[in-house]
Amino acid sequence: MTMSASNQAPVQKKRLSQREAILQDPRFRGIEPFASKVWLASPTMHGEEQRWVDEAIQTNWVSTVGANIDAIERQIAEYIGCKYAVALSAGTAALHLATKLAGEKLYGQARPNEGTLQGKRVFCSDCTFDASINPVAYEDGEAVFIDTEPDTWNMSPEALEKAFELYPDTRLIIVAHLYGTPGKMEEIKDIADRHGALIVEDAAESLGAKYKLRGKWVETGNLGGFNCISFNGNKIVTGSSGGMFLTNSLEDANKVRKWSTQSRENAPWYQHEEIGYNYRMSNIIAGVVRGQLPYLDEHIAQKKAIYERYKAGLSDLPVQMNPFDPQKSIPNYWLSCMILDPDVMCPTVRGEQEALYVHESGRSCPTEILAAIAAFNAEGRPIWKPMHMQPIYRTHAFVTVEGNGRGRSNAYIAGSGADVGADIFHRGLCLPSDNKMTPEQQDVVIEIIHRCFD
Repeated sequence: MTMSASNQAPVQKKRLSQREAILQDPRFRGIEPFASKVWLASPTMHGEEQRWVDEAIQTNWVSTVGANIDAIERQIAEYIGCKYAVALSAGTAALHLATKLAGEKLYGQARPNEGTLQGKRVFCSDCTFDASINPVAYEDGEAVFIDTEPDTWNMSPEALEKAFELYPDTRLIIVAHLYGTPGKMEEIKDIADRHGALIVEDAAESLGAKYKLRGKWVETGNLGGFNCISFNGNKIVTGSSGGMFLTNSLEDANKVRKWSTQSRENAPWYQHEEIGYNYRMSNIIAGVVRGQLPYLDEHIAQKKAIYERYKAGLSDLPVQMNPFDPQKSIPNYWLSCMILDPDVMCPTVRGEQEALYVHESGRSCPTEILAAIAAFNAEGRPIWKPMHMQPIYRTHAFVTVEGNGRGRSNAYIAGSGADVGADIFHRGLCLPSDNKMTPEQQDVVIEIIHRCFD
């Protein structure tokens, strides 16, 4: 007995993955996936790194002291234009000790079981990676997030001034330079001086960038009182890890060096009068950094060329590149980013871990563009999610140019005030910016972005 057609079980179609759906989308016909991955930003080795690593091994200096560490501390200080550099295990370690030191300067030495910022507020960049902010919590302080300004995507001086009106007792500011673009440091320093506040400068992403301060060009990493850079694997110069504390104070350099080596005192046995940390850089890691440093300016030039090719190639689309003020700053172009015009955003929503969008002809969104370039084996990334939106910090204060940025929504009043950082996060994305990406590969990425708007 045969089953009639009307009684046959329906044929189950295999559900395509997002990547398969994009590759089969007629909009992308004729584009082939990259044979090897085009990265967002990966290490670029030159060969000299091996020389200094081998020398460290052959001479048996495989500890947290050695010629490589001495060399890069001297070379970075000379490049930045500061007097002292202390090589540490990570940019986060540098930020922690910088924040701890600033807290001790302001509020005195803390007990061993307390942080130097206990019960104190700290004004922090909002649009940044959490490594900028977490040291405040390490030191028992409370971060207050300062909204972003649209001209450089960094801390808004106007919002910072509002924050001092709300919290006039605050005496510490942590400023990050987003994606290698310096913030408005002259205005921020003026505000800090008026309120007797200190500045921790997070230049992790901006090594090699310059800012015109009171008519003089100054390297980032020499703009605050306590300054930090990173050699993480994706940075413009890398050691695979590592970072540095930068200062013009010998006393501060010595204190950070002591803390980073478990605060050992000058005694023939292990003696400790302060809490310390195992934060010193390895001489092996320093060897990689030492081999990288001669190529810093070359890397910046390559990153700048990538930025300018994107700017030219996307100029016919309703998008803008991450901005900077050419009169006041010279970025290092670490990451090329773009932001879509508000009126071309297709319907899109983000949850805590997932995002959805509905494509509309002539429109797109960061989620669609990132999915499209990923399908063709290239890596992009969303803009840093602002700290005031992070689950761990949602109870912390947030200040905009209008004042308090929390609790602004109201069912009976239209509009809820500007939130610049959230808007950049909603409309922006980081593009593949690897300095080994060829112009031909970049042209394909640009073409994929164009077709997302078809």
